[in-house]
Amino acid sequence: MANLWTGYVWPTAITVAEIIAIIVPVLVGVAYLTYAERKVIGAMQLRKGPNVIGPFGLFQPLADGAKLFFKETIFPNHASRGVFLVAPALTFFLAMVAWAVVPFDEGWVLANINVGVLYLFAISSLGVYGIIMAGWASNSKYGFLGAMRSAAQMVSYEVSIGFVMIAVLLCVGSLNLTDIVHAQEKGVWFIIPHLPLFIIFFISGLAETNRSPFDLPEGESELVAGYMVEYSSMPFAMFFLGEYANMILMSATITTLFLGGWLSPLPFAPFIWVPGVIWFVLKVCFLLFGFLWVRATMPRYRYDQLMRLGWKVFLPFSLVWLVLTAGVLEFGGLLPK
Repeated sequence: MANLWTGYVWPTAITVAEIIAIIVPVLVGVAYLTYAERKVIGAMQLRKGPNVIGPFGLFQPLADGAKLFFKETIFPNHASRGVFLVAPALTFFLAMVAWAVVPFDEGWVLANINVGVLYLFAISSLGVYGIIMAGWASNSKYGFLGAMRSAAQMVSYEVSIGFVMIAVLLCVGSLNLTDIVHAQEKGVWFIIPHLPLFIIFFISGLAETNRSPFDLPEGESELVAGYMVEYSSMPFAMFFLGEYANMILMSATITTLFLGGWLSPLPFAPFIWVPGVIWFVLKVCFLLFGFLWVRATMPRYRYDQLMRLGWKVFLPFSLVWLVLTAGVLEFGGLLPK
């Protein structure tokens, strides 16, 4: 019995506790990211934003969640019910499991695997399936067209994201996300030598998460609400949560690859000590503010402009930069051993 407890039960309990310790803050962050978005965009447009429910409107996300929870789930007459319900659950699930390999601080990672970057890329690619399933199962031409748009958009910009990741990995020599952070600890953050790649990754992240100015699947004048047009109540909320969780995940990925992860931006001020996880959260919040700022500022692209930017600008540029990076590392004797 003692061997069973120490060998299986106790490690399993610790793992479950670690999973809860990651998922709960992410869900709270998702809820209050919606509040922050409405406040930030309201301030930029000289409006107040949420200010009624609770002090400064802080209980507005809770009220919105309760409203969606108690609303009736409506199924279209000709929808495939099983796939119709699985699609939002899959989208939400994939947005959560990707956090398993993200290092929040030194040793603060659920699964410190050697292929963490590959795992993240694979999980983000699987997100396309939830969107296509939603559009197809709705048995609605509007939903299906929105799903096709979104799938084409995500696949197009994942190519550029992949080449950007490869250029960073050449400088590290490892697919482990913790090793990527440690590589920036020895020199400079990768945003300095790879600033164009950082810009490409950030813009591609907007397209990957269907955020403005690339929120074409939700073009109100064309497709009503894209692939989720037939969804209501909690299935709609799961798509909503998945989108905002992916925004936070994309910001965490950019932080790890380009902004030094949990490393302090004040290396020459050792008397100012702040836990690494705090620096990590602050960097993620800074990038999320960029997501919100872009939405309040930029007009929506046309679909041909979106595809031209991805295939004719970002893809060739990231390829050329990848070759240049490999050449500089090879001939400069800087390849990681």
